[in-house]
Amino acid sequence: MRRLKEVPRAEASGVVLSMYNLLFGDRDPVKERGTATGTPGDWWTVFALVPEIFEHSVKGFQLYQNPERKLDPQLRELGMTRCGWARQSLFVFSQHCKSCRTAGISEEKIEAIPHWEVATCFTPQERAVMAYTDALVYDGGRVADGVFNELKKFLSDEEILEFTYIISMYEMHAVMTRALRLEFDDIDERMVEVDGPDGPRMGLKIR
Repeated sequence: MRRLKEVPRAEASGVVLSMYNLLFGDRDPVKERGTATGTPGDWWTVFALVPEIFEHSVKGFQLYQNPERKLDPQLRELGMTRCGWARQSLFVFSQHCKSCRTAGISEEKIEAIPHWEVATCFTPQERAVMAYTDALVYDGGRVADGVFNELKKFLSDEEILEFTYIISMYEMHAVMTRALRLEFDDIDERMVEVDGPDGPRMGLKIR
């Protein structure tokens, strides 16, 4: 279950209340859960604990969706979805599979994002973008020259900066939703000891 308290509608004001109205209508999202995309909605009610952080995050969403962005929305969504997969955030991955469809990306490509390295459906540009995403997420920003040089064949410096900022922002969201067990990332730990036939205290005999 989620690890932090939530802000009910009666305690919301300013930008928090505005977003509650937009997303939940006149419902109290703590008592009556659910968004139009099928998520529980507790990302919003937990982030509302600190309205300044809530507003900063909302501005981040507005920034990447701004039509003045130079970056192709399809490349952005491929990167964001791959980021969710790589950081193992079911919330980010699932939501941006849906955003991929809105951006016009084919089902074949969406289904291949988890195994893009061996998929044949992606263009060289798309492959460069996802290789760069993997370097940002898996390698913590340690990007091999070969990957970056390939990326620069297709994207301008401005587009690379936009992409780097957006993917890094969404890696943060992926990490936070997992840490706080929000939305679809409210998942029990899988890495636990499995009982032996004689119970958990059975010792392993080395022969």
